[in-house]
Amino acid sequence: EKLSISEPTNAYDFGQIINTVNANKDKCACADLLTMIDPPKLPMLLSNKLEGEIFLIFIQSLECYVLGKDPDLVYQHLFYLSKAERFKVVLALLSKNEKDQVQQLFDLLSENQNHQYSLEDLESLKKVYEL
Repeated sequence: EKLSISEPTNAYDFGQIINTVNANKDKCACADLLTMIDPPKLPMLLSNKLEGEIFLIFIQSLECYVLGKDPDLVYQHLFYLSKAERFKVVLALLSKNEKDQVQQLFDLLSENQNHQYSLEDLESLKKVYEL
């Protein structure tokens, strides 16, 4: 059964949706959610709730469902995700395998590079992600 997702207006709503999405490991619903959200709002919606599992489902959803349609949106979300509270903490706790998933997404982004972001932009964002 497909989760029906509506655009969250505040951190509480976003938290409820992301917990359901994460509990079901529903990457497609997560991608729908990320597609609805204006990337600059992501840090505010995440508030202080960013965790490893949420970080990873974002990465996987962006790769599986969003990258092929809109590489720029993926770049924007990665950029604003790095501004979220707890980002550095979550990054520090990623396993080698999890870091490899992030690296893979960046590799695919550089292959799908479009005019909205440059390879230099991507390289500097990779540094933020400690890749």
